[in-house]
Amino acid sequence: MRHRGFQAQFFTYVIAMMADNIEHVISYWMLYQKFHSPALAGFAVLSHWLPFLLFSVASGALADKFDPRRLIQCGMGLFITASLGWGYFFITGTLQMWHAMVLLVIHGCAGVLWQTPNQLLLYDVVGPADLMSAVRLNAMARYVGVLIGPAVGGVILLALGPAHGILLNTLFYLPLVIWLINAPYGPRFRKGTPPPPRAVRGLADIVQTARDIRGFPVIVSMTALAGLSSFVLGNAYGAQMPGFAHDLGHGDPGVSYSMLLAADAAGAFVAGIALEGRNLLRPKARTAIILAMIWSCALTGFALATNYYAALALLFTAGFFELSFNAMAQTLVQLNAPLGMRGRVIGLYNMASLGLRAFSGVSVGLVGSLIGVHWSLALSALVMLGFASALLALP
Repeated sequence: MRHRGFQAQFFTYVIAMMADNIEHVISYWMLYQKFHSPALAGFAVLSHWLPFLLFSVASGALADKFDPRRLIQCGMGLFITASLGWGYFFITGTLQMWHAMVLLVIHGCAGVLWQTPNQLLLYDVVGPADLMSAVRLNAMARYVGVLIGPAVGGVILLALGPAHGILLNTLFYLPLVIWLINAPYGPRFRKGTPPPPRAVRGLADIVQTARDIRGFPVIVSMTALAGLSSFVLGNAYGAQMPGFAHDLGHGDPGVSYSMLLAADAAGAFVAGIALEGRNLLRPKARTAIILAMIWSCALTGFALATNYYAALALLFTAGFFELSFNAMAQTLVQLNAPLGMRGRVIGLYNMASLGLRAFSGVSVGLVGSLIGVHWSLALSALVMLGFASALLALP
């Protein structure tokens, strides 16, 4: 936090992440009320993360070559477009399922133009010495946005209703856009590191980057861990949270829904404060894998919980360990990535850690429509536990 640029990045990131989650809260709730479709909730996960699978490496290559600030601003523009679209259909009462699907895809594309360039920009802001701290605090910032998003979204819903509330939400993306106009970071401010001669080569970039990291076992293991966790679990249970709130049957479903989302985010927030404040858990590959295993156990317990308060406690635990292992894995990848290909390596990592979350919409959402979301989430968490155990056994 002694870097003034990081202070600005942190707080504008929190506000933008809050806006992202306000949109999730309002749109998921309205979709649940109108369609009651676990399959559509699964598509929400698929559309949100599939762009990361397809375009993360390309986004990283673009950030290597061009100005990551402008890519992030383009992403914010797409977020605003999606919120305006939801507002229009809520006001007119004309929302159809295909409208929702298009807006969910736009929202997903916005994310891929934000996250990978933002991680590359983070390195420029603080440098390698403070990168672990910056990554952990930025991961905490994500969960601060997740934590306050439901609360602010709930107040907006009560005060303005879903239509005008989501239109107001467009304003929360603007601080990040404005700060990035003149923020002194990016390729033109780097010393002695000319940009790569080519920015994007499509699928060839993905294949070449995968080959290039074979000599870096830490990058390989952390990318594999992130990919496995995203493939079988991701955050697909977030889109199913209205159903969990209804099944747990504790008071008002809307309040229960927001509290469940907030519990997961609160656990991550506490993890960021505790780990960063005491400088605990230095980054090691084995430690990250063990933390991921504990996360899997907590989610298994949540999926099978029948008591609302037990479910809150287990989600809090899951949030704590999710931030812990994700921040550690991302830091290890950034610290070990060669300078000339850092954007592509981070893009490949995001392709695994974020892009493969698209398939968790199938394992948790679509399978949940057949056997119930409680069992689909529990089975997915147990599969992740097995994968992590196997990864831990590798030399």
